Amino acid sequence: MATKLFLLLILLSHVASSLSEECHPQDKRTLLQIKKELNNPTLLSSWKPHTNCCDSSWYGVICAPSNNRVYSLLIEMNEDLASPFPPSIGNLPYLESLLLYQLPNLTGSIPRSITKLTDLKSLTIKKTGISGPIPNFMAKLKSLTFLDLSENHLSGTLPFNLFHLPNIEAVLLQNNKLTGSIPPSMARLNSLVVDLSHNRFEGDASVFFGFAKKTETIDLSWNMLAFDMGKLEFPESLKHLDVSQNRIYGKLPDGVKNLEWLNVSYNRLCGEIPTGGIMQALDRNSFSHNKCLCGSPLPSCK
Repeated sequence: MATKLFLLLILLSHVASSLSEECHPQDKRTLLQIKKELNNPTLLSSWKPHTNCCDSSWYGVICAPSNNRVYSLLIEMNEDLASPFPPSIGNLPYLESLLLYQLPNLTGSIPRSITKLTDLKSLTIKKTGISGPIPNFMAKLKSLTFLDLSENHLSGTLPFNLFHLPNIEAVLLQNNKLTGSIPPSMARLNSLVVDLSHNRFEGDASVFFGFAKKTETIDLSWNMLAFDMGKLEFPESLKHLDVSQNRIYGKLPDGVKNLEWLNVSYNRLCGEIPTGGIMQALDRNSFSHNKCLCGSPLPSCK
């Protein structure tokens, strides 16, 4: 009986060993190093050296069935995790999706090592303590389609070369401390969603508009932007526009009639609100607190 039990234990140990080998050794070493760089938070207590990181037991880790390489990493909603951004994340060469969310004590700047993630398609670093500028080297992430750096402590100006992201579909940078003017080079950015709201941008933002664009949503609210709205050319694809709480002047162009939602309140706009589309169906708060806008849903023009 003792011999059979011993053989069973040997068999089980071989099975456990083979299961642990399903996780690529390089990826496992990298994940354990990331855990160390994050000061071994209890959130990652399931990341154990002698277990398989690809069998769904490791928190936030997903491997591709085809090659057992880590392609998605999610770490979120933990106030006890306190450390700088772990540079070893750049050593997961097959990573396609990275989400770091609601980690207020994750601090420091975005490390250059992130540029080694050449397969990265979705990057979310949101509601963290990350600070410093958005680095120019972010433009090296050529596979990126989704970029969300919102609700952090990022400061400084926009990188001039963000337009180098050829596949980008969404750029979300709201609720930071970003400043300065919008680089003219951003005119070549052709994403579907742009959100720069709740920052400190100033000057002209007309680079985000134009007939040739494919943009569907633009939110520039709560900045210090100042440009002539009457000169804007709206892409046919544009459906949602929020430029409230700025210093924008001029009149509303006829293109606003094709929108599905609009907010231009708290600016310096003048003239009659165009008729047609959803303009008269919108709440008056969408147009209020301007210099001299008039017409339905505001009081009629004299």
